[in-house]
Amino acid sequence: MKPFLDKVDERLGDRLESVLCAHHRRRLRKLGWGDVLEPGGAEDRLGGRAAVRAGNHVEVLVDGEEALPSIEAAIRRATSHVHIANWHASADFRLTREPGALTLRELLAETAARGVEVRVLLWAGPPLPAFQPTRGLAKAEQRKFTDGSAVRCVLDSRERTMHCHHEKLVVVDDAVAFAGGVDFTALEGDRHDSPAHPPRSIGWHDLVSRLEGPVVADVAGHFRARWTEVAGEQLPAPAVPEPAGDTAVQLLRTVPDGTYGFAPKGEFTILDGYLRALRSARRLIYLENQFLWSPEIAEVLLDKLRTPPDDRFRVVLLLPRKPSNGADTTRGQLGRLIDADDGHGRLLATTISAHDGDSAAPVYVHAKLGIVDDEWLTLGSANLNEHSLFNDTEVNIATDDRELVRTTRLRLWAEHLGRPISEVAGDPADVVDRLWRPLAEEQAERERRGERRTHRLVLLPGVSRRAGRLQGPLRGLLVDG
Repeated sequence: MKPFLDKVDERLGDRLESVLCAHHRRRLRKLGWGDVLEPGGAEDRLGGRAAVRAGNHVEVLVDGEEALPSIEAAIRRATSHVHIANWHASADFRLTREPGALTLRELLAETAARGVEVRVLLWAGPPLPAFQPTRGLAKAEQRKFTDGSAVRCVLDSRERTMHCHHEKLVVVDDAVAFAGGVDFTALEGDRHDSPAHPPRSIGWHDLVSRLEGPVVADVAGHFRARWTEVAGEQLPAPAVPEPAGDTAVQLLRTVPDGTYGFAPKGEFTILDGYLRALRSARRLIYLENQFLWSPEIAEVLLDKLRTPPDDRFRVVLLLPRKPSNGADTTRGQLGRLIDADDGHGRLLATTISAHDGDSAAPVYVHAKLGIVDDEWLTLGSANLNEHSLFNDTEVNIATDDRELVRTTRLRLWAEHLGRPISEVAGDPADVVDRLWRPLAEEQAERERRGERRTHRLVLLPGVSRRAGRLQGPLRGLLVDG
């Protein structure tokens, strides 16, 4: 009976995903964005409609221990303005854990008291209290930020039904900007963590980019456009900063159609950027993400695994063990990828946890990172699902600075493998086959036998070949207008 049900599940899932992809194709064609889903231009990784800005300096900040203090330091140095856009922010959140650290409310109020204009743009929450942050919670935090201070905090309720404003941005004086995945709240998880990931209730792995140079004007312009429409306050156009480095950067966005007057037909350059880069992959695709259930992304990965461009081609995935939602949909897509790999060892799906002697705890992978061939990198707020690629507001950056891309990958691989960078700096396929796979499989076997694990890396558990195959396309059809 089980093989029969698996086959039915597979066929229905294929059909539903076909319907969903056709719907997306019709929608984007109608909006003038149909070329995003068409193959072509794959080698032009920084092509498409998003402007490419030369002359930037980019730092990739890993985990809250590095990202949050850097953001606080920039806010403390502000002389003109601080602009923040976030999914949710809590007034009592502290950007550092140093003794006497100010809460976010105190930090922003103190900054505003110095004559710096402080504007905070947050999602207003869902119309019905179906999930966090509720509208009541968002309004309560808004009052905390503004009562007794000169901080302006505005809630944005212009979301598509069942979707949200998900970007995480900070702009200081239009001179430095941060774009990534870290929210200023402990809601659903404590964002403070380090690459060592000591055991606690739940660890938190995340990434943020720190930007200087002309691309900052694009980040500032995006905030300005949203703020002007939501708050009704016209802000001056940001000045373009002088070059600060040698890195070319694209600001990639998802702006749903029908949400804002500044983009009535929307913008889908994050989807465009991912598809261009993944189609071009020759040796390596490395993805860290909270979710992986976009059929458009999955189809490209499936094609690469079925017809690999090189014998040493590898796909390495780092995903959370239990996403806050979408777990079954991610598992369903992984089942398809496992089938496409067909035992050739080109695909490796993993997760991480924290270990300290007999203590162990999960580490939530909240990062949104894509690396292709050590030649292209994107990171930001966008997950690989329909919400982020079509329906939420999102901001990513992308770059083809090969030194930055490779350095970032090596740093992350050293963190996850628990090895010095010198040991992970070889050919990626060799490192995957020699370190990633044996470690992940050994720990999975220990887990299966009920033994204590000894390493943070492990194969992603519960990946059957077709379990949950239907849930991804069903969810996409239900919530995607």
